[in-house]
Amino acid sequence: MDQIEIFKALSNKTRLQILTWLKEPEKHFPDHKISCDHNNLGVCVGHIQQKAGLTQSTISEYLSLLQRAGLVTATRMGQWTYYKRNEAAFEALSNLIASEI
Repeated sequence: MDQIEIFKALSNKTRLQILTWLKEPEKHFPDHKISCDHNNLGVCVGHIQQKAGLTQSTISEYLSLLQRAGLVTATRMGQWTYYKRNEAAFEALSNLIASEI
C-alpha cells in the first residue's frame, strides 16, 4: 500500500465524492443496474461522468488515479469500463490510520 499515492488520490473533493458514490452505487446510481451493470462489475464511467458533471477525460483521469492508488478496481467489458470500490484497500487504510498515524 503506497501511502503517498493513496493520500494524493484522496486530496480532491470530486475523487472523494466518487468514492462516496461508489460505496452505495444503488443509492447514487439508481439506473446503473438496468443500463450498464453486468454481474456486479460496478458502475460505468458514463454514469460517474454524468453525475459529476465533468468531462469524460477528467473523470477518466480521476478514476485512473484512484485505481493506481488501489482504491477502486476496473473491469473492461467491450467498449465500457466499470468501476467499484476496493473495500479491502479501505479496510487496510483504516487499519493503517488506527495503528500508525
